[in-house]
Amino acid sequence: MTFLLVWEGLPRLGLVDPFLLPSFSDVIGSLGKLAVSGEMLKHITSSMSRSGLGFLLAVTFSIITGFVVGWFKRVERVMNLLLEAGRNTSTLALYPVFILVFGLGEVSKIAIITWGATWPTLLNTINGVKNVDPLLIKMARSMGISKIGLFFKVILPMSLPSIAVGLRLSAASSLLILVAAEMLGANKGLGFMTFYYQERYAIPEMYGGIITISIIGLIVNILMVKLERRMTVWKEKAVK
Repeated sequence: MTFLLVWEGLPRLGLVDPFLLPSFSDVIGSLGKLAVSGEMLKHITSSMSRSGLGFLLAVTFSIITGFVVGWFKRVERVMNLLLEAGRNTSTLALYPVFILVFGLGEVSKIAIITWGATWPTLLNTINGVKNVDPLLIKMARSMGISKIGLFFKVILPMSLPSIAVGLRLSAASSLLILVAAEMLGANKGLGFMTFYYQERYAIPEMYGGIITISIIGLIVNILMVKLERRMTVWKEKAVK
């Protein structure tokens, strides 16, 4: 609240240039106009569909691959160099490559989001599988459990806390990469909208886009934290 009051007061008192930093009320007014006109909904829908699809593709690939790499040591040794190279390469630095391969359309944007969102979940899944207590695995095997039963009753539950953290990080990455991707070669989306109004010096609308992105990011994070708690509820019960 203090931050908003300072934001409102600085331009109105002439302490900062109102053109560079419009008052908070002016920004909210521009947001209201964008919402009433339906333009904001169009951009939000476009952005969330891109981000959501990229996130789902990344999570599906990451969890399956993460279990394989984490469980089979030979696969890990073969893929270790590739994993290290991928995790240490800037996602946005690769965007020109994705554009070159897929063009400026939707495919390149979804592909770069998928790439960037893959690594947090993939690496956390691998670590989760590798860090399963070996004693639990030995105990389960000594009781004659099948390989399928071992996976679903021991490995998967013990890996869930690490996977849940990866999912939350991947969700955040998908939104961050989305905004950057939409600033180049898009005709709709929150990133495009923010950049569009900045180029035309419609500064209140630009800040409105930034606020909208921040709010969506906050909502997504809250939802992912709740999902993480649901996924690890067994762990809390075990502690009690």
